[in-house]
Amino acid sequence: MSNVTLQIGGRAYTMACAEGEEAHVAELGRTIADKVDQMGAGQSEVRQLLFAALLLADELHEARGRPGSAAAPIAPSVDDSNAEALESIADRLEKIASSLEGCRPSS
Repeated sequence: MSNVTLQIGGRAYTMACAEGEEAHVAELGRTIADKVDQMGAGQSEVRQLLFAALLLADELHEARGRPGSAAAPIAPSVDDSNAEALESIADRLEKIASSLEGCRPSS
């Protein structure tokens, strides 16, 4: 196993991945970071990650529903393994968001 550190929303997240998958996981992390950056500030980190996951899942859903979807990829060289990885990341982000929703700091 290897580790990759992703920079998303101004924070570093270290993720475990299979040997040789570091560049791929880093690219997926950049995709998520781009979505978070597009939303701008004003929302909690949990909500930003959740919305980024939802936006990516929606893009994936739309791409799968298009006839000849290979002609309109969501990202360079997207294939089924990338789609599965995005779904897995979206699922993990939703679980993280759910668990963090109950961990709000007291004021």
